[in-house]
Amino acid sequence: MNQPPQRSMRERIGHALAFELIAVAICAPALALLMDKPLLHLGALTLMFSTVAMLWNMLFNYLFDRAQKRLKFQRNLRVRLVHATLFEAGLIVALVPLAAWWLSISLLEALLLDIGLILFFLPYTVAFNWTYDVLRARWVEQRSSRSASQTL
Repeated sequence: MNQPPQRSMRERIGHALAFELIAVAICAPALALLMDKPLLHLGALTLMFSTVAMLWNMLFNYLFDRAQKRLKFQRNLRVRLVHATLFEAGLIVALVPLAAWWLSISLLEALLLDIGLILFFLPYTVAFNWTYDVLRARWVEQRSSRSASQTL
């Protein structure tokens, strides 16, 4: 089976933006309904969360890559679990105080909100990326077939 072409920076940015925009479109109305707060208020919070998450993702993975290069460890299952745990812990440190301040709730309530979001994002991430990979594979195959037919 042929490997699909490498993802360009443009595609990676598009992937990240689509992921975040769909998540905001799902989370903002759901949170507004669950918390009985205005949609605009929760929409602004989810956009802030999304921005923090994207920035943290870039910074964290940059730092993690540097640590791997310096310490020369392999990304086995244990390291991937540590990676995911540290990433989520960093998000909690950043997002819980933001949610508490923005929504005028306690840190414990904000932590519970964040746990709820994590429970949403785990299956959402799997579903989004799986769907993206299937659609991308179809697109690459169609593009490859068109190119092959044009060279004949």
